[in-house]
Amino acid sequence: MSEVQPDIVEALIGVRDRAYAPYSNHPVGALIVSESGTRYVGANVEVAHYKGICAEASAIATMASAGERELREVYVIGPGEHLCTPCGDCRQRIREFATPETLIRVVDAQGTLLRRYTMDQLLPDSFGPENLGHSSTLGD
Repeated sequence: MSEVQPDIVEALIGVRDRAYAPYSNHPVGALIVSESGTRYVGANVEVAHYKGICAEASAIATMASAGERELREVYVIGPGEHLCTPCGDCRQRIREFATPETLIRVVDAQGTLLRRYTMDQLLPDSFGPENLGHSSTLGD
């Protein structure tokens, strides 16, 4: 597997270490790269009633709040050596802003690449805006 850029690893570890995960003790960080090349980070934030926000959702919300609508890359880091892939809700959120070229990379706790996915591999036969009659950045 190819290496992840050191500055991306540093940003991922930093945002993961700032996650608020007192209930699961499973801090997660995400870094997304928009079409403009801007990087947005997000961390999971848990709350007592167990309906928190995922790291990927946090980063995507920040990107969308900045007025951007297209993802080029997604990186996810968890606390351990095992894959910490996006949950089902986040796969759908990523899908909303993905293109066929969007890559999703999952790294271990130290930032070493474990696996790389295309959008179709992460969420095959997905439901998207075009299913509702709207245009999509993701091809058919």
